[in-house]
Amino acid sequence: MTVETSLTPAVVDRAAGYRTLDEYQDEATQLAALPALERIAPGFPDWIVTSLFGGTYQRPGLTPAERQLVNIATLAVLGGVDPQLTGHIRSALRVGLSREQVVEVLVHQAPYIGAPKALAALRVAAATFEGLDAQ
Repeated sequence: MTVETSLTPAVVDRAAGYRTLDEYQDEATQLAALPALERIAPGFPDWIVTSLFGGTYQRPGLTPAERQLVNIATLAVLGGVDPQLTGHIRSALRVGLSREQVVEVLVHQAPYIGAPKALAALRVAAATFEGLDAQ
């Protein structure tokens, strides 16, 4: 038996990826990232959508809201990824999380990731909420 035949095939579905992207991200969020990325790294945005939204996001086990909580928490830990954090906060609201839940996951992380990173992420959340309110 070869390793290849003993592994469960991965699901990577490009069409499902674009449908899932539309479920998670509004047009403004998509336009804020994908066209500029396509100009500098042609094909990379399609790879992201296909492999992540058409692959990882197709796996069972987490709801869309749970996936966004994980994404927000991870991006807050990384720090310095404000555009991505903004997009995932918008996506979290789109898939049913409340603003209070987004804030609480960031507050909850402060003892683990440090107050400066939690504060920076909370500033991103506040700016995201303000931007949405202004629309």
